Amino acid sequence: MPAPLLRLTRISKSFGAIRALREVSFELLPGEVHALVGENGAGKSTLVQVMTGAQQPDSGSVELDGATLTYLTPRRARHLGIACVYQHPALFPDLSIAESIELRLEPIAPFRRVHWQGQRERARRLLKQIGIDIAPGTLVRDLSMPQQQLVEIACALGADARVILLDEPTASLTQREEHLLFAVVRRLRDHGAGVIYVSHRLAEIFALANRVTVLRDGTRICTCNTDKLSEAKLIQLMVGRELSAQTSAPRPIPDHPLLSVRGLGCAACGIADITLEVRRGEIFGLAGLIGAGRTELARTLFGLTPADSGEIALNGQPASVDSPQTAVRHGLAYVPEDRLRHGVIAELSIEQNISLASLSRIFPNGWLHSEAERALALEQVQDLDVRPAAADALVSSLSGGNQQKVALGRWLATEPKVLILDEPTQGVDVGAKSELHKIIRALAERGLGVLLISSDLPELLALSDRIGVMRAGRLVATLPGRSNPHEVMAAAFGQTVVEP
Repeated sequence: MPAPLLRLTRISKSFGAIRALREVSFELLPGEVHALVGENGAGKSTLVQVMTGAQQPDSGSVELDGATLTYLTPRRARHLGIACVYQHPALFPDLSIAESIELRLEPIAPFRRVHWQGQRERARRLLKQIGIDIAPGTLVRDLSMPQQQLVEIACALGADARVILLDEPTASLTQREEHLLFAVVRRLRDHGAGVIYVSHRLAEIFALANRVTVLRDGTRICTCNTDKLSEAKLIQLMVGRELSAQTSAPRPIPDHPLLSVRGLGCAACGIADITLEVRRGEIFGLAGLIGAGRTELARTLFGLTPADSGEIALNGQPASVDSPQTAVRHGLAYVPEDRLRHGVIAELSIEQNISLASLSRIFPNGWLHSEAERALALEQVQDLDVRPAAADALVSSLSGGNQQKVALGRWLATEPKVLILDEPTQGVDVGAKSELHKIIRALAERGLGVLLISSDLPELLALSDRIGVMRAGRLVATLPGRSNPHEVMAAAFGQTVVEP
């Protein structure tokens, strides 16, 4: 076996209380395509950031050609021949393709003369190498997302990168563009480059990769030759952990749909033909890989990006949900995924945050009723056990778990019938997670319908009465809440699952 081109030894990385990587070791050989796989939150993205210098590890070492890299930065990584092509390209929209490639490949120096003709010729040559016929003078803003991604690959080729990381490279590619990409990857491999391939698409991994490393909960589970694995075995390695001890017995759920969706679609969000029901007192979990369309479905249901096809009914009555205001009037509430950007306003107090969705009650005729605002906030603070229990405390002073309770309290104050929760326990500690689980169960027992989106599979299995699985913008399976985790992941990866 040749000496490793890139070696990571016992890499650990934490973000506050969250341990993203735990002593992960990884080797990339020259002339190898090495797949990196794992569930959402397994640590893949953090490991890629360490390899590219975007994150410094808390401990462990990174070696390139046997030399230890003491402080790797993105700029130094590019200089050393480490290139990363991300799912969402970071190109300047007002530059041309040729200018974008030149910006990545040429050193920045004052008063440097620009050789426009040479710039265009180099871009034309690189684009031809990857098999796409686009004029080098085309502006980036006029390219499709797949075309932008291929331009990023052209930049990596032009830099003679020896280590190339492809992060979900086919997520937005057409079938023809996928074939072009696969041909480029094989060409890079045959010329001695090492390619790290991050993907949720198992068929691609078995078609391209020589070896695969499995991450789970920030830990390396194994590194295996792909010809020694099956898809079923790989899924088992990815999800093979004990289920949460909090799993409860199945509950009887009334057959009374609070939210009914038939053939729902939104072209702007990339979802189509969604049909599901959330019943009174039910927790309906929504599983799927990153990019499957779960958050997009939530945004469509709440009117942030209104549907352009299909039907929504709430409590048996047809409803036109074209904005968050109409969603709230119909009894819908939505706690978004990004707590700090969309869930709370950290600079405001607890009571100001909680009252934001109920302004019509505390601002009748345009006048603020301070007593009503305080009473509304204190009710939620007490019900949800927000700490400290001081309505005038700034949200920025709270822990992540208590900030999440404030975000939840804002919407519970509207007295909804259906509550959409997007990653409600993301970034909170174990104690806060347990508290939030109890709150979600209690809300369902009070008769609310809960649509629970989570990348934490044990969480979904522990809380949900039924689980819908999304893939590529569609609902592909509906399973019992206490299903085998392999069934859920198989459906997410596109394998056949028999409906209950």
